[in-house]
Amino acid sequence: MRILLTGGTGLIGRALCQHWQRQGHDLFVWSRDTAQVPRLCSGAQGIAQLQALDGSAPLDAVVNLAGAPIADRPWTAARRDLLWRSRVDLTRTLVDWMGRQAAPPRVLLSGSAVGWYGDRGEQWLAEDSAPGNADFGSRLCVAWEQEAERARQWGVRVALLRTAPVLAPQGGMLARLLPPFRLGLGGRLGSGQQWMPWIHLDDQVALMDHLLHNDACSGPYNACAPEAVRNTEFTQTLARTLGRPAVLPAPAWVLRLALGEMSVLLLGGQRLAPRRTQGAGFAWRHPQLAAALAQLLRKS
Repeated sequence: MRILLTGGTGLIGRALCQHWQRQGHDLFVWSRDTAQVPRLCSGAQGIAQLQALDGSAPLDAVVNLAGAPIADRPWTAARRDLLWRSRVDLTRTLVDWMGRQAAPPRVLLSGSAVGWYGDRGEQWLAEDSAPGNADFGSRLCVAWEQEAERARQWGVRVALLRTAPVLAPQGGMLARLLPPFRLGLGGRLGSGQQWMPWIHLDDQVALMDHLLHNDACSGPYNACAPEAVRNTEFTQTLARTLGRPAVLPAPAWVLRLALGEMSVLLLGGQRLAPRRTQGAGFAWRHPQLAAALAQLLRKS
């Protein structure tokens, strides 16, 4: 298959490129830094402009993972603008370009996030639940998905991945947590009672591969493990896996003062069930948190 990726140099994108390169697919990565693409993306070809693919053999699939990091800094007006442009506006540009092709790609796998649901407390959520729309992160995900859905007008199959925090020692949330937790300085966030969906990187890659190759898969899929845990359970399990205590909680008021509205990413949560993902026949390799963390930390 000929596959175009956006966000290919990120944590998930790099793992996908490695996986699909082993399968023998032809990979193209749309990136500002094309010189780094072959090294970071398992030999994929970097393109600076979508138009570089005009007139070439048709693409079979587009995988849209682009987006500036959402949890790196507070959501100032300038940061919100960057987050919106790097997700919503970029997806609009990508879908418009797909529609201009003589033979549009057969499938678009487009990223989203569990933040689509907003902070919903104790409510069980699945792919058919209503969006949150109460905070910027939720509104961002809703608009992001709406732009991707427009590809259907050209006969493109669209699958949306509402991805939970991805666990990997080399990047993402776990990589940020490991230094303080290894020093015994970790602890729950706020009350620790907020639900905290998660997914192992291997399962994220396997799920995307599953959706790519199954023509019946369309619409939203929760990319999260089937085991639902609270923040307290997550932090205690991580500390126990490292053989360290987890006795230094981060008070909610401190997080709200430091992060503003972005604190919803840490203090809010989603009690999430991956019902459509299960219904699509996907089988998790790492469905339970304790075993997933043990496997990841053995490799780190």
